[in-house]
Amino acid sequence: MNDAIMTKQHSRDEAEILTLLEGVRNAHHDKNGAAIAAAYSKDAIICDLAPPLAHRGINVAAKQAWLDTWEGPVALEPRDTMITVGGDVAIVQGFTRMSGKPKAAPQPISFWLRDTICLNRERGTWKIVHHHASVPFYMDGSLRPAFDLNP
Repeated sequence: MNDAIMTKQHSRDEAEILTLLEGVRNAHHDKNGAAIAAAYSKDAIICDLAPPLAHRGINVAAKQAWLDTWEGPVALEPRDTMITVGGDVAIVQGFTRMSGKPKAAPQPISFWLRDTICLNRERGTWKIVHHHASVPFYMDGSLRPAFDLNP
């Protein structure tokens, strides 16, 4: 394959991945657990903010139950996103600001987290196969999450 064709394919892959991730953000905003799950492979490894350390796949009912604990939308804002594509594998890394109003909280929340997302092209379609989201914590003995950090 010549360089021009490879560059065009790489740009197409990045655009498809960005569209997929935008769909995940929109599904959070719309509180649509099934639409979130659709972006993931059925056995994706997910290491998100809630216990356990990792789980496989998205349980749509559990995701919807979590979304329903929020008043209004759950907003996800990406920043400093970098995409690396190599054939049928891609890695996305960057930061995401999560904000909204949990029903159990006295006020809205907003904090930055770190995201690493691995994707595979499955039957011509990009799917998330691994998602790791984390928040740093203070190592001063308090173990407080560092919600006050900004990229």
